[in-house]
Amino acid sequence: MTAIEFDNLPNTQQPQKSTLPHLGLVCITHDNQVRFRTMTRTRYLKLTLEERESALRELYLHNLYRLHDALSFCQQNNIRLYRMSSALFPLSDIEDEIGANLLEEMSDKLAKIGERAEALNIRMVLHPDQFVVLSSDSPEVVKTSIKILERHARTLDLLGLPQSPWSLMNIHGGKSQRTEQLVKVILELPEAIKSRLTLENDEYAYSADEILAVCQQAGIPLVFDAHHHICHENLDSYDHPGVASMLYAARETWANPDWQLVHISNGQEAFNDRKHSDMITAMPSVYHEVPWIEVEAKHKEVAIADLRSWWLMENNHK
Repeated sequence: MTAIEFDNLPNTQQPQKSTLPHLGLVCITHDNQVRFRTMTRTRYLKLTLEERESALRELYLHNLYRLHDALSFCQQNNIRLYRMSSALFPLSDIEDEIGANLLEEMSDKLAKIGERAEALNIRMVLHPDQFVVLSSDSPEVVKTSIKILERHARTLDLLGLPQSPWSLMNIHGGKSQRTEQLVKVILELPEAIKSRLTLENDEYAYSADEILAVCQQAGIPLVFDAHHHICHENLDSYDHPGVASMLYAARETWANPDWQLVHISNGQEAFNDRKHSDMITAMPSVYHEVPWIEVEAKHKEVAIADLRSWWLMENNHK
């Protein structure tokens, strides 16, 4: 890995600890080792009730086995952080409740997956999709968003994962200039959701400062994304002082700072490009101090291995 911004850091910014952050795999692998099946709502609704149950049963069992394989992959590659796909059990929140009932029926299998993750010391987290908008001015959208989160929370419960930010559900702020609404909705969420909920800054609607204020008022952690931050603020370096100050401010929102999780990605065509690059070639120096990093690069495990090798080489030369 070629160091782009690391080499010229002042000594005062160098990390004081020798342990490397845990680098997380996001949903699937770049190769075909970790893949999941899905089904569209349109296709599903064309089926009879009997066909729906049969199709979802087969799909859920397939994805459970693949989730087992994902943990095996993480174990083999010394990856201790895994972000599950939000589409792992599609249509489990639909009105007919067929999917929800099937997951209850499969509770023993789900529990064994959670037990295996705990035994392997792999942290499992979730990032619900973009349809979750708690700050919407539409009561129906907010109601649907909470229903989606309730379904995810129940799945995490069935996996036996703790109701805490260790097994976080991370979302964006949603509709801009609706901070009061966002805080109000979060404070009224069921404990199974609120205890796991985290918020992330984005490039458009909510700056890191704005989402920090929401997190402070709602009493939930902030998942800081440095690339979203530099894009929103139009910064020219991950080592702009504002990046480190936001990282430390975000840490204060974590009751257990050893659980602090952040995201990293790079621009595809330019530094401020919002599209994610294949690999990670630049990172804030302050990220050396963070315990958990989700690597949002298109080449997934290849990017993790490359970054890990670079950091080990860097440490060996100190």
